Amino acid sequence: MEKDLKIGIIGAGIQGVCNALFLQKNGYQVTLFDKDEPGNLSASYGNAGHFSPYASIPLNRPDILTDVPAMLLSSSGPLALKWNYVPKMIPWFLKFLKNCSTKNMMHTAKYMHQILDLALPAYDELFDEIDLSSLVENKGIMYIWNDKNLKSRELEINIRNEIGAEQQLLNKKEIHDLEPNIKKIYHAGVFYKKARHAKNPKKILLKLFDLFLKKDGKFLKLNIKDITFENEKPTLKSEAQQFMFDRVVIACGAFSKKLTDKLDEKIPLDTERGYHIHFKGCEHLISRPIVFQNRGFGMTPMEQGLRVVGTVEFGGLKNPLSKGRIKNLVNNAKYMLDALPEHEDEWLGFRPTLPDYLPVIGPSKNYKNVFYSFGHHHLGWTLAAISGKIISNIISERKTNLNLEPYSSKRF
Repeated sequence: MEKDLKIGIIGAGIQGVCNALFLQKNGYQVTLFDKDEPGNLSASYGNAGHFSPYASIPLNRPDILTDVPAMLLSSSGPLALKWNYVPKMIPWFLKFLKNCSTKNMMHTAKYMHQILDLALPAYDELFDEIDLSSLVENKGIMYIWNDKNLKSRELEINIRNEIGAEQQLLNKKEIHDLEPNIKKIYHAGVFYKKARHAKNPKKILLKLFDLFLKKDGKFLKLNIKDITFENEKPTLKSEAQQFMFDRVVIACGAFSKKLTDKLDEKIPLDTERGYHIHFKGCEHLISRPIVFQNRGFGMTPMEQGLRVVGTVEFGGLKNPLSKGRIKNLVNNAKYMLDALPEHEDEWLGFRPTLPDYLPVIGPSKNYKNVFYSFGHHHLGWTLAAISGKIISNIISERKTNLNLEPYSSKRF
């Protein structure tokens, strides 16, 4: 494969930047495009900061079907709908329901595990080149639950055992020893020792972005509206300018569908809206990220304070932030920890999600010089480096021993 290829990447979040860095390692000239500055209030800024190599169990599980109505009706539950968006979501939900069989769940779990297993080593290849002093902590991640949620947890624990994801079950005493400040609302838990967390996701993204610039990468703050082709070579078009490349990567998360629709690919990408708040000066209350499974939310100690994240809301890209979801996070945090002050920083971000809970990583179905790296739902932060490495290997025509078919856009 010729080395002087010019490659354009749409999206300068964690996916786009990691794709760019691995393509640079393979000797290509790379230009990043984004309508915002990198690390602006996007998902790469506002996520839970988890590096979660264990998180292979998808949401498309047979038992979810009985849980959804109760989740939607519960004010403390993890799930919400913007009712004005329901008609638009129906086709996605029908595809999602089709994927909620044991067979499909196991397919997703197997192929999530395949890339999650390589996720942290791929990051280490990039992290070796930047100074991360105190920005990544290796203290594991803990999930806790109480009796009401036991059946659902047992399913996950058994699947993780089956596919070989590392986990350590915890009893009440072990949870208390690890995190003495949490109220004793829990019955049991699980500890993922290999997991890490980011103390400030935005700072990490910006360090990686600076590395990209140092290696002669170019960044243009432009909103790419369209892709056209001349002799199979893609041209990226903004309002007023156009740029021709040898290869193009679409890595703009929840906004990717606007472009894939124009390429006549019917990729059923939709958006899970996720929220966060901070409790300033409270990050010392816990030592590592904790997820409370019954209510589907988590807390991560960060530089900005104790970040409380969670809830899945289906409502598209245009609806405003829901005050009810913010209140839900505040109440949940106070259910777990005493003496929290007023919260700050109400944030809403978009997780790009496909109905089978696998990402799209690989070439376009219709155009051989266009490649995709999006749809990583809750795991965009964890899977960015390995996705970038896979794309750079595909473009360089390097053989990998991975089965990449499950991530192909041809599956739709």
